[in-house]
Amino acid sequence: MRTSLLRLETEMNQQQIAEILAKPYAQQLLNGSEPARFAYDGLDGDPRCIPIGFWVEGEQIVIATVPKSAKVAALRKNPKVALTIDTGAFPPKVLLLRGTAELTTVPGVPEGYLVAGHKVMTDEQYPGWVEGVKALYDEMVLITITLTWAKLLDFETTIPKAVEDLIKEKSAS
Repeated sequence: MRTSLLRLETEMNQQQIAEILAKPYAQQLLNGSEPARFAYDGLDGDPRCIPIGFWVEGEQIVIATVPKSAKVAALRKNPKVALTIDTGAFPPKVLLLRGTAELTTVPGVPEGYLVAGHKVMTDEQYPGWVEGVKALYDEMVLITITLTWAKLLDFETTIPKAVEDLIKEKSAS
């Protein structure tokens, strides 16, 4: 019984995910300059969590990387991933995401990668960076993440469930 309840709490349908992603704070995080913190299991079975640039295509998160990167090999073995995108300000805004990664090798540098890079640099820095990136990469691997779960914590209208439960418990006493 407990296992089936946990499964219900962690599974979401695409409409529920879309509703969360459509919220204004979620949109700010998805389109802002903060990197995602990308978590996956390494080939040795130990967890990894790295900051990484990303972009959004519909309701999927996309990352581009070097074909021979450790994360590509690890994701081929286990495609389950988690991401968080958050602000450093108070109150924090946090978008928590889980999903499954699909890998596709593409020639050159995807336009989305260039757009994502522009989010974190000045207009003056951008042309030189684009030139360098295009000279470096003959191909890249797209990591396209289909989301299976999402939660937005804005600490104004939503808070972590454990904190919510504690507040209810204290209010009842």
